[in-house]
Amino acid sequence: MTLMRLNPVKEFENLTSNLQRYFEDFPTFGLNYEENILPRMDIMEDDKSIVMETEIPGMKKNDIKISVEDKVLKIEGEKKREEEKKEKNYYRAERLFGKFERSFVLPDTIDTDKIDAEFEDGVLKINLKKVEAKKPETKEIKVK
Repeated sequence: MTLMRLNPVKEFENLTSNLQRYFEDFPTFGLNYEENILPRMDIMEDDKSIVMETEIPGMKKNDIKISVEDKVLKIEGEKKREEEKKEKNYYRAERLFGKFERSFVLPDTIDTDKIDAEFEDGVLKINLKKVEAKKPETKEIKVK
């Protein structure tokens, strides 16, 4: 019987290589990408507001719905595929189409009546105005 020397570094490289191959092949496992859009969000905060920005190119502002219910901000929409071009043979198609939905629980410091949204050049920008913090009330109570 031949003894083989164990090389942990090589074993780890094999493991990571196998995992990488697994995730590269992941889209071919029968997932329907027309139902799995998740736009990425940038969120910035200052003293007066919270600003949320997301890129959703190829959409129109009428295809986007923003709502607030019980301090939950919900952004939803649908990116529709243009008519399929039968005469073209595609070499590669990577753009995603379908419905998306994102929800965020808003902090109590947000005034839900003063939320603005604008959509320009494929970027949705939502401005959440903060409520001015209430100063603690000091009240003296006389003992009877």
